[in-house]
Amino acid sequence: METPNAFIGKTTLPTFEEVSAALGSTAGVWKQLLDWLAEQGVADLEWKSVSAKYGWGLRMKLKKRTIVYLLPCDGCFRVSFALGDRAVAAARQSDLSKGALKLLDEAPRYVEGTWMRLMVHASEDLADVRQLALIKLAN
Repeated sequence: METPNAFIGKTTLPTFEEVSAALGSTAGVWKQLLDWLAEQGVADLEWKSVSAKYGWGLRMKLKKRTIVYLLPCDGCFRVSFALGDRAVAAARQSDLSKGALKLLDEAPRYVEGTWMRLMVHASEDLADVRQLALIKLAN
């Protein structure tokens, strides 16, 4: 079962304090990822909620292009990528972990691309996230 978004039912944008409280021990890992993405030029932040039923997510953009979606959960966070065909091919040729490659193989394919989702519980989980972000940026 997938860990739910921490802000399901919330109709207003979560504050920094609310996000930090929900993330708990992974708040520092969240910040590490945001800082690293900013170093790659992915610094445009856009909080979105399609409805209170789904909660809130943070889109990280380079200009108008969404590179990664971050969804805060209780004590962890989900990272999602919509990967086009070239990015999927590059990911399969990369040195992603076996677990990440399995997720890629199982990922649903939609019009906007193959929707890859990873859970982050600790800083060690960021290696695959960083690699996928670089692949998305290059493709």
